[in-house]
Amino acid sequence: MTSLVRRRVALLVVAVLVVVTGLTVHRLADGWIGGFTGDALYAVLMVMLVAIVVPRAPSVVVGGVALAVCVGVELLQLTGVPALLSAAVPGVELVLGTTFQATDLLAYALGALGATFVDLLVRRRAAGSSRGERTTPSAGAPEPRP
Repeated sequence: MTSLVRRRVALLVVAVLVVVTGLTVHRLADGWIGGFTGDALYAVLMVMLVAIVVPRAPSVVVGGVALAVCVGVELLQLTGVPALLSAAVPGVELVLGTTFQATDLLAYALGALGATFVDLLVRRRAAGSSRGERTTPSAGAPEPRP
């Protein structure tokens, strides 16, 4: 399995865990804390989905695109379209929301920032750069003689 495939599989597993966590928070946590946490997890999920689609993109670009999608969805709520769709199609409110809240933008920013930071750390560690290790297939081979 190539590193690209391994990355996509790992991202998919994390995305599923984020969805399960988000649905659990949605069901169990009431009020501001539950909503804020759910919104932050929404942004984390967006980071995972963007990274699955473009796994070679730099982490910062992935995080920026994911945040832009989240902000776009939140701004779309100002039009009332998500509320109409939510009334007609069950479950749409979990994806598009229904009403604009400025605090959601902060939650999205924090979620996307956190996920981007973790992705940066994971990529560094996978590349071995955090320990100064060689990253080629022959990393365990002795150095060539001069």
